[in-house]
Amino acid sequence: MTVKNWEAIGAKKRQELSSSIPEEWRIPSDLLPPADQDDVTGFPEQSGWFTPEELAITNQTALELLPQLASGKLTSSAVTRAFCKRAAAAHQLINCLSETCFERALATARELDEHLAKTGKPVGPLHGLPISLKDNFNLKGLDATVGFASHVGDPARYDAVLADVLREAGAVFYVKTNVPTAMMIAETVNHVFGRTVNPANRRLTSGGSSGGESALLAFRGSPLGVGTDIGGSLRIPAACTGTFTLRPSFGRFPTLRCRSGMPGQEAVQSVNGPLTRTIGDLALYAKTVVDARPWRLDPRCLPIPWRAVALPPRLRIAVMWDDGVAHPTPPVTRALRETVARLEAAGHEVVEWSSADQAQGLDLLGRMFVADGGKAIKRELERTGEPLRPEMDMYGAAEELGGFAYWQLHLERQEYQKKYLDRWLAAGIDAILCPTTPYSSVENGKFKHVGYTGVYNVLDYACISFPTGITVDKSVDVALGDSYKPRSDLDKEIQSEYNPEAVHGMPINLQIVAQRLEEEKCVEMCKVVLDALS
Repeated sequence: MTVKNWEAIGAKKRQELSSSIPEEWRIPSDLLPPADQDDVTGFPEQSGWFTPEELAITNQTALELLPQLASGKLTSSAVTRAFCKRAAAAHQLINCLSETCFERALATARELDEHLAKTGKPVGPLHGLPISLKDNFNLKGLDATVGFASHVGDPARYDAVLADVLREAGAVFYVKTNVPTAMMIAETVNHVFGRTVNPANRRLTSGGSSGGESALLAFRGSPLGVGTDIGGSLRIPAACTGTFTLRPSFGRFPTLRCRSGMPGQEAVQSVNGPLTRTIGDLALYAKTVVDARPWRLDPRCLPIPWRAVALPPRLRIAVMWDDGVAHPTPPVTRALRETVARLEAAGHEVVEWSSADQAQGLDLLGRMFVADGGKAIKRELERTGEPLRPEMDMYGAAEELGGFAYWQLHLERQEYQKKYLDRWLAAGIDAILCPTTPYSSVENGKFKHVGYTGVYNVLDYACISFPTGITVDKSVDVALGDSYKPRSDLDKEIQSEYNPEAVHGMPINLQIVAQRLEEEKCVEMCKVVLDALS
């Protein structure tokens, strides 16, 4: 018999999380920004609550911090303490955390400082660097609820393999970050912890499902975070917050021993990757993880070292203006046009990429997600009587496929992958440049379309979502108006809800897509695009 106690479980868990923040890191009530203050990114500098040293540390990138940590110029204890405090502040303002382990982190930091003092050598390439993890990464002794009340009070008995790799490299774990229910919503909201919001505008979403990570990073409560992506769950949050992420092909980074929202669903594989403020930090992370030879720890990792890539002086890039399902909102189209113009001015060749195959890829993704008839998700909800969130209606309405029908779905996927590959090779392109989402960001509760990202999960291509340096201008990025003929009901809804006033000033990301297992090339091509934009 189901005990309908999900509300009590959630309330208790939220109280425990709040109580885990020590008194010294609780924002004094007289310093709290008013509830109607949208942008809280300036709070650390403006409040006077952070010391100059704490601000100096937390405003630096991972690449800036690491040489100082390795030399002893900065102690891991000081750096960890500063990021713990800033992460605690972030949570009080934007609700981005799911777990804290501050005392454990400070103890680890002290051990690393002692090691450096005794030996004169850092433990590894990430020596002393605090790294935040998405909720689904198991850390021994901490819950990994993935937004389900049923997983509260079920602490992990082991660490995720990726956590082992990062710890060996010298990383310090101090917080885990919020996710949506089952990690299957493109915003970060669940019945246990509630909604995470965007620190640059709290009326807007930080995306999902790695939206706790992206929000924390945008607040500079983390120098580097790790999330996961099964349909855009890294790239959408990066786009909503103007940060960088890499969605690698399956097998480059270890995925073993993480909690899944839909365990056993492998028709489209979940992958993990970094969320960073710079392309340099992203490249450092990727090389560090692959250099650790993770295939010795995760049997599904491919034994491919991090490779040096020499790009041709003139790239051939295919631009996809829209996916044929939902047109981007005006600021995204403008950013794409400006980027194409800059690339052409820099001497690169830009050709058109037809969206003819995008709808099929999105359809395959949706069918694979609900092949179990939503049973995996419904089973967890039923354990505590937790209701299905309205954003997840497709799981409630789904009908389970039989084994034979599921095999046919795999055959369709293979045919689709072959068709896309053939098109790519016939076009002779190096990359596709396209939107990450139809939005810069969007008001909480209004995110609607994952087609720009999800298709590349079905294809398992390497992708980077990157900030263009272009921001929304409400005077220029006006709504398309009544003369625009929508491609679909979804497109009509997205365009009618677009509010330039709400997203004014927000950063605009785009997506660069490389072939499968071309992570190194994707990083280098992103650098070329950024150079053109600068």
